[in-house]
Amino acid sequence: MTELEQYIKSNFEIIQPNELTEVSALFNQITLKKGDYFLKEGIRCDKFCFIKTGYLRVFAISGEKEITQWIATKGHFGTDFQSFFFNLPSRWTIQALENSELFTITKENYNKIDNIVPQWSNLERTFLIKCFTQVESRVFNHLSMSAEERYKFFFENNKELFNQVPLQYIASMLGMTPETFSRIRQKQLS
Repeated sequence: MTELEQYIKSNFEIIQPNELTEVSALFNQITLKKGDYFLKEGIRCDKFCFIKTGYLRVFAISGEKEITQWIATKGHFGTDFQSFFFNLPSRWTIQALENSELFTITKENYNKIDNIVPQWSNLERTFLIKCFTQVESRVFNHLSMSAEERYKFFFENNKELFNQVPLQYIASMLGMTPETFSRIRQKQLS
């Protein structure tokens, strides 16, 4: 079983082995070099990806400021959901932070899953609810925690990122200036 099939199986538990094989065949493997774009703001997103290796930064530019929304890591899916599902121009840019291997599926192939997996709409709904609750938790943490608490919580759950991606991206994702992030980091390290 490939990494992609394992991940699909872990998120969509009741999918049958023959269905799993057919669904995974709808994906293509691609490599993005560090700095390459998976998606650019303003373009309609027509693909979804599963990250086999690497890190993808999801960000937008507001004025002269880059705002990192998320850093997608190995073993996760990535796309601009609003653009992918509603056929709108993307509000996010998605860029490889290092050489990355992805499994991608086009919107056309994604729509074929309904014909392969009879219970797909229920599985998809459950998956999207999980995604939504993660976003809800992020919003709640952002609104209810101090900057130090957000740093500590994120660090405890994502230690590997602190050595793998530029820290200003993590600071932005946590809603902090690089200076505030650095001050909190020094305090935590001492």
